[in-house]
Amino acid sequence: MFNNAFSDIDKRKWFDRMHPQTLGIATWLLYLDGVFATLGFLDKSNEFGFLRVISPVTGLLGLVSCLCFFGSGFLMANGKLLGWYLGIAASFSPFLARLIISIHQQNLGYSISLVDRITGGDLIGFMFEAALVVLLLHPMSRSYARTWLR
Repeated sequence: MFNNAFSDIDKRKWFDRMHPQTLGIATWLLYLDGVFATLGFLDKSNEFGFLRVISPVTGLLGLVSCLCFFGSGFLMANGKLLGWYLGIAASFSPFLARLIISIHQQNLGYSISLVDRITGGDLIGFMFEAALVVLLLHPMSRSYARTWLR
């Protein structure tokens, strides 16, 4: 499956018009979330930025998560199945980051509600994150990925 993951890549192709609407919207959301995740990582204002504060290892995890957003959108636009898998990993990365942050804060003695653990205190941002997960795991997206992405 990953033998030809990086062959036949067109560096100018950032979107595939032939994708079903679920994957098309997911591709745009991956790029959009990647921009905001990277900006938050750089100025330490979101989950990925706070991972930089905890330790260098979690900071590296935050950086890799930010790069996965862009890489997955680009690889999916070029018809690569690896991009779809990276997209699923990137779409779950904010939830993983909030879990790591909540564990770190509990070790420091803070109590965090379940709603804040899931949403991060940002309901609109959570809706976009959940929409990205749903779009990538939608049956139409899974069927297309299984059939056409290589």
